[in-house]
Amino acid sequence: MTTTAAASGRWRLKQPSVIPGFGLTLGFSLAYLTLIILIPLAGLVWRSASLSGAEFLGILSDPRTINALKISFGTAFIAAIVNVVFGVIVAWVIVRYEFPGRRIVDAVVDLPFALPTAVAGIALAALYAPNGWIGQILNVFGIKAAFNPTGIVIALVFIGLPFVVRTVQTVMEEIDREIEEAAATLGANRFQTVFRVLLPGLAPAILTGFALAFARGVGEYGSVIFIAGNIPYVSEIAPLLIVIRLEEFNYGAATAIATIMLALSFAMLLVINLIQAWSRRRYGHGA
Repeated sequence: MTTTAAASGRWRLKQPSVIPGFGLTLGFSLAYLTLIILIPLAGLVWRSASLSGAEFLGILSDPRTINALKISFGTAFIAAIVNVVFGVIVAWVIVRYEFPGRRIVDAVVDLPFALPTAVAGIALAALYAPNGWIGQILNVFGIKAAFNPTGIVIALVFIGLPFVVRTVQTVMEEIDREIEEAAATLGANRFQTVFRVLLPGLAPAILTGFALAFARGVGEYGSVIFIAGNIPYVSEIAPLLIVIRLEEFNYGAATAIATIMLALSFAMLLVINLIQAWSRRRYGHGA
């Protein structure tokens, strides 16, 4: 009887699945990742490895390179923080309130995904330039929003907002309104309900949105160059410096800067993912 049951169990385990098996899907995934991601990155690292240690350190310690990296990562970090604040608010309004034009607002959030980055950069530069519609108003208060790092942040906020909104919106739609009502019944005010009940559950999604917006901002090029001013040591981003080095046929310097950006991006995203994993374990909610 036991032998028959065991054989029956083995037969059930060997039944063919409706979907492709693990071996096939794993092989396809590894092949896809290898061709699309690993080989290009390996080529980048291999090309930069052709430089001597002194040459690589010389490029890394170049003040222009350091300033470009600071501007790229600094503005991307600031823009991601801004997007977290306003992205959570926008997601909250779309999910929790019914109002005329709600579907239009929901659709407009995805506009940066569909709009070519160069078009976005030209539009933002026209609006925030000293003689632009918004730039003229800001000039009255002594604020210069274009052709400096502030313009870079504006462009990165524009292209990064949908990442936060869509990531948080998906999780927020799963949170039942009864949780808020229960918190109010137990005596919690609105501030306590938001910061002690809702935000902890949204923390993994917020961190995911932050990581996506930050990663997009670090490598953004098209929407930035038109509003940044591209002034060396002031508003020159690292991707633009890479393009400049390529135009100078200095491929070693270009790949070295790209490798440095890759290493820094990987390190920061690793830290963010570790924090995200800790948040998921603590609050027990996936993004």
